[in-house]
Amino acid sequence: MNQFGYIPHTEADRKAMLEALGIENTEALFGDIPADIRLQNPLPIERAMSELELSRHLQKLADKNMHLDRVVSFLGAGAYEHYQPSVVDAIVSRSEFYTSYTPYQPEMSQGLLQATFEYQTMVAELTGMDVANASMYDGPTAFAEAGLVASAHTRRNRILVADSVHPEYCAVLETYASGQGIEVVYVPQRDGRVDLQSLTDQLDDTVAGVMIQYPNFFGVIEDVREIATLAHEAGALCTVNTYPVALGLLEAPGNLGADIVVAEGQSLGNSISYGGPYLGVMAVKQPLMRKLPGRIVGQTTDAQGRRGFVLTLQAREQHIRREKATSNICSNQSLCAIAATVFLSYMGKEGMRELAVQNYHKAHYLAQRLADLNGIELVFQSPFFNEFSIRLPKPVAEIQNDLLSKGFLFGYDLSQTHPQLGDVVLLNVTEVRTRAEMDELVQAVREVIA
Repeated sequence: MNQFGYIPHTEADRKAMLEALGIENTEALFGDIPADIRLQNPLPIERAMSELELSRHLQKLADKNMHLDRVVSFLGAGAYEHYQPSVVDAIVSRSEFYTSYTPYQPEMSQGLLQATFEYQTMVAELTGMDVANASMYDGPTAFAEAGLVASAHTRRNRILVADSVHPEYCAVLETYASGQGIEVVYVPQRDGRVDLQSLTDQLDDTVAGVMIQYPNFFGVIEDVREIATLAHEAGALCTVNTYPVALGLLEAPGNLGADIVVAEGQSLGNSISYGGPYLGVMAVKQPLMRKLPGRIVGQTTDAQGRRGFVLTLQAREQHIRREKATSNICSNQSLCAIAATVFLSYMGKEGMRELAVQNYHKAHYLAQRLADLNGIELVFQSPFFNEFSIRLPKPVAEIQNDLLSKGFLFGYDLSQTHPQLGDVVLLNVTEVRTRAEMDELVQAVREVIA
């Protein structure tokens, strides 16, 4: 240990390396850089801290964050505070999983391959699809990859995207599409849902796919079956970006006609973690199996007839000819996917339904309590799951700041992304919120809007 921190090389190590390079000292390594542009003074950094000092310093920095242990959160908009059973961390913290967090080589261990296979199976069952891949980076990238799959499969270059899809997902899709010559066209909403007449008017034989969110960014539940039918009549695919917890109560998109289902899997046993790492869920119907980006783990038998698991499909350019590759994605979120696997196994079918029911009823309770206040109204009358939008009598940011001082994180300001809606906030309620917390919020809102 020296004044700059931990340096693993001993003096003997450095001497051996210098001799091998045929130079006298480390300074000679930089001899090709002109002296007049080289830094002549020591770096203006503080001395190295001891472990105790560093721990205290990091804790002070962490305390600057307004984390969920300090506020009662009603913020959703793509990342959700759900209860994490202790069994999840207990299992994913095992070294055989934790040290193999993002593998992509075919030489993966049988244990990790089997866990991934179980993840794929559960995702397929939850979404009502035929096959799922071994997870993507996150929800937005899975959504964008779905757009590329639709274009490649139909050999068309226009994608219709509902205006009710999360704006960040749309931004990632536009980035992916711009490099592939794909045009992204938006379909407006009416009362928080896709305007079916506008969708019908825009569908033609150049459209590769229709992409929606279910429940959508406003929390409203889209008519997936009708949208999928319209897309299929035009020869296009239907992609549904969903919220896994909602599928404990809502019909699976695959049963409603979806060709591709994607999702952010954070809500399945993964913490919010200030934005990541998360995992992208992606599943398709059988005809699209070989178009899936990433990897698919399959089940087989060895020469002795014993069950085994292998990376069955790897449709990226490292493994197949570049012109046939569906994506350049090179790794996945295995540790987060295993957390989701443990969570789904622990909850089971009945547990997922109970979880969804609690989310649904608690959100509707708060929505009604807030709508009863003078000056507040629900923006949309369409059905919703656990997120809803309300219009406020004052600017959203002003009310949010007042409520934050009272210990409440009051949703997402929709005027940032949809200014045409006015002073509207998107609120989320999950199973972790109590009736007392919601009643306290209602009282606080009554005070700040008075």
